[in-house]
Amino acid sequence: VQLVESGGGLVQAGDSLRLSCQVSGFDLDDYAIGWFRQAPGKAREGVSCFAKSDGRNRYADPVKDRFTISTDYAKNTVQLQMNNLKPEDTTVYHCATDKQHCRDFAWGIFDFGSWGQGTQVTVSS
Repeated sequence: VQLVESGGGLVQAGDSLRLSCQVSGFDLDDYAIGWFRQAPGKAREGVSCFAKSDGRNRYADPVKDRFTISTDYAKNTVQLQMNNLKPEDTTVYHCATDKQHCRDFAWGIFDFGSWGQGTQVTVSS
């Protein structure tokens, strides 16, 4: 199992970024993919989660209506479209898997077993 994030960068408040999580070693139909972020000194925060078996995507309240998770099966990637970025969105973003559903994500349980190295998102005011 391997996950590789990309797409981070430095943008201004109000701008957009699209993060990608390139996955290999498993089938996207069978596992959930979560996006997480963790600022220095703060707890890990779940951002969004996708699992085909769940029938719906999940979003944390701070990003609802701004972020959209989607899957490109042809490229074996899970993308996170981030619009109207805010300075408080600044941190490293990781994707993770090793669960079949997003139920744990919804309950704030983020003990996914496989993680990517992360991509830095910096939003200036």
